[in-house]
Amino acid sequence: MNIITIKKIAELANISAGTVDRIIHKRGQVAQETVDKVNAIIEEFGYTRNILASNLALNKKFHFAVFLPKSETLEYWKSQTDGIEKAALEFSKFGIVLDYFFYDYNWASFKESAQKVLEFDCDGLLFAPIFYEDSVQFLKEYEKKNIPIVMVDSNISEENEHAYVGQDAFQSGYLAGRLISFAVKNERQVLIFKITREIESTSVYQQRIKGFYSYFQDHDELTNFKFSEFALKDSGIDQLSLEMFSGVNSVFVPNSRAYIVAEFLEKNNIKGVRIIGFDLLKENIEYLNKGVIDFLINQRPEDQGYLGINYLYKKLVLQEDTERTHYIPLEIILKENYFPARK
Repeated sequence: MNIITIKKIAELANISAGTVDRIIHKRGQVAQETVDKVNAIIEEFGYTRNILASNLALNKKFHFAVFLPKSETLEYWKSQTDGIEKAALEFSKFGIVLDYFFYDYNWASFKESAQKVLEFDCDGLLFAPIFYEDSVQFLKEYEKKNIPIVMVDSNISEENEHAYVGQDAFQSGYLAGRLISFAVKNERQVLIFKITREIESTSVYQQRIKGFYSYFQDHDELTNFKFSEFALKDSGIDQLSLEMFSGVNSVFVPNSRAYIVAEFLEKNNIKGVRIIGFDLLKENIEYLNKGVIDFLINQRPEDQGYLGINYLYKKLVLQEDTERTHYIPLEIILKENYFPARK
């Protein structure tokens, strides 16, 4: 809300409103004495430019490019897109237009879409850097455009050069370590189950594992924990065997595929194994409600998508200085505090 209007400033300075407008928006030539007089009045009485009104009057459009994995078969990314769409609907009246660039969850599709994004002219970019090395290279090229960039899910920006909305991956792994350690007195065998796609995804995965180990390194009194790792591709889940769970008390799955382990344990009637994983996928929720999965750490993907667009809106439309890093609070979900919608 304006504290003083352009018309009032003009009256106090004994000049035209048009001259005041040129001074405020730094257009045209105005005598320095007049500029100083107007600035003194603004400093004394205060003036806030109504940026939204100016944009609406000019019918200005802001094009945001959205560069994400396809969400048809990936529930997590569907939630991200839902949040983005929610923000787009809310801010559309202020001239925001979204242009989507989706890619299949493979390297070739990512590279093809990345080239299209580089060639597209827009005002801001929301980007999910799934393939680490290629995402770093893409960012180096895209930075030449000198426009705001906000990343979701994974932060690969050096020294927070770009905005980020999402989890603190290291902290989420550290939290998983704490959850594993609760109420354990006897020796505990922990299996870190690394179930990945054909191509390993982002640094999120490794940061979670690093954070998990760091918890136990920081608590050297927890000497009764022994760790082992098992890596498996999605396409090789038939390699699961009873032997690999022999003597295992706890399983940490550092991504959203905890349900794969849970399904195997249930089918083979293996009980007493604590499972910790990530994300509220419907398969994970099913085994959470059955008591096979003990904890899920939720990173609220819909909020990430919404807040990513909200950052670009504040930065470009409102021209506000905004915090570049927004960590999503980590939610610990148990069957006792999860309430699925009843149809």
